[in-house]
Amino acid sequence: MGAQGGQNEGVVVDCPNCGKKNRVPAATRGRPRCAQCHEDLPWIAEAGDGDFAAVVEQSSLPVVVDLWAPWCGPCRMISPALEDVARRLRGRMKLVKVNVDDNPSTAHRFGVQGIPTLLVFRDGQLVDRSVGAQGTAQLQAWVEPLLTG
Repeated sequence: MGAQGGQNEGVVVDCPNCGKKNRVPAATRGRPRCAQCHEDLPWIAEAGDGDFAAVVEQSSLPVVVDLWAPWCGPCRMISPALEDVARRLRGRMKLVKVNVDDNPSTAHRFGVQGIPTLLVFRDGQLVDRSVGAQGTAQLQAWVEPLLTG
């Protein structure tokens, strides 16, 4: 996908429409758009115990939170599918990844017992969760109806 960066400075994303590289912050109002063609960009960010509220609960778009760990095989398998869904639904959702090994308070707060665990937030409220790996089509079919209330 061409995404890189860390939590604080945002992520560099290639515009799916024109290919221009854009820096997308983890937390901001509105939704990210390409500086060149002004099309919506996929919004993929990272969050942790310290900035979860700002990045997830105060988001202007619905958020899919991926609670994962680097040692988890199913987590590594689901990640490209989640990024594909974020590209397909750009402008309508934000994908936020939380490494549970580095952020145990967030995992504990949501009672995570197995990973990958996916949480969907809308207007700062948890509206649904899913545990386990799924493919792109299944993820999109689960997420898309949850984006509108």
